[in-house]
Amino acid sequence: MDQQLSHVRADGSAHMVDVTTKGTTSRTSRAQAIVRTRSDVIEMIMEADLPKGDALPVARVAGIMAAKKTWETIPLCHPIPLGKITVDFASDVAEGTLRVTTLVKTVGVTGVEMEALSAASTAALTVYDMIKAVDAQAVISELKVLEKTGGKSGDWSAETSGESA
Repeated sequence: MDQQLSHVRADGSAHMVDVTTKGTTSRTSRAQAIVRTRSDVIEMIMEADLPKGDALPVARVAGIMAAKKTWETIPLCHPIPLGKITVDFASDVAEGTLRVTTLVKTVGVTGVEMEALSAASTAALTVYDMIKAVDAQAVISELKVLEKTGGKSGDWSAETSGESA
């Protein structure tokens, strides 16, 4: 691939992209992560009956905090003023899954995909931390962006692009 990467200079060194000339627009991103465990563990999560306590409020706050600190943990991300961050959970006891979905919004010059992904992954990691005493073999999977809006490249959705959510 001959395409010049935006985070790489001509000499091959990494740098933060200059966004000072970009226009300010409303931008959003939704992301997900899936925690796979046993059905009984999903029931414990949903009933707030884990030995370590109620996982979902802790995971929600951890996800929100992670989104706010993305620029501190991903080296070439810009600090972005975030206007909204949500972290939600949907369980499927029969499948033994907990789906973490996040939504991040800003009005700015760069997108918030990394913030949404950081929130989803950290919330899922927090759930794992709280269930590992009852299922150390739980798995986190399917971390991905579900959709983004705003910016020069426009809107995109995994559902309309043919990917499964």
